[in-house]
Amino acid sequence: MDCVFCDLIAADSAQWVAKEQTAVAFAPLPGSEIAAGHTLVVPRRHCDLGVLDVGPDDLAATTELVRQVARAMVDALGASGVCVLNASGPDSGRSIDHLHFHVVPRFPGDGDDTLPWPTGRSTHQPAGDPRALLAAALVSKG
Repeated sequence: MDCVFCDLIAADSAQWVAKEQTAVAFAPLPGSEIAAGHTLVVPRRHCDLGVLDVGPDDLAATTELVRQVARAMVDALGASGVCVLNASGPDSGRSIDHLHFHVVPRFPGDGDDTLPWPTGRSTHQPAGDPRALLAAALVSKG
């Protein structure tokens, strides 16, 4: 398996923000930051499909670290908010096949032009009401 995040973790070579037992946080590659303080949070254990195949304990630990990083952005950087971004699965636009969350601090005056969010809309329409299909799928899991 060739995974840049697994390699960074194994080599202990990232610009670390936090290293926890189950998840880590680090700065993205220089020049790829959306804002000062932009941080990537990933589980130590590899999962190809992101939130689609991560174990519940790894997901809980990773999202808790996301929350802590977001809170630190407000407290230490003076951010007035954060954007948490994730793309999971083959057609999601992800660039690395390992669960990761971008935690991006937002500041007054950033404006929508710096908002990291997809700008296009999908034309795919499922057979049936999407909300009803989702609700039924979730009920069947319970």
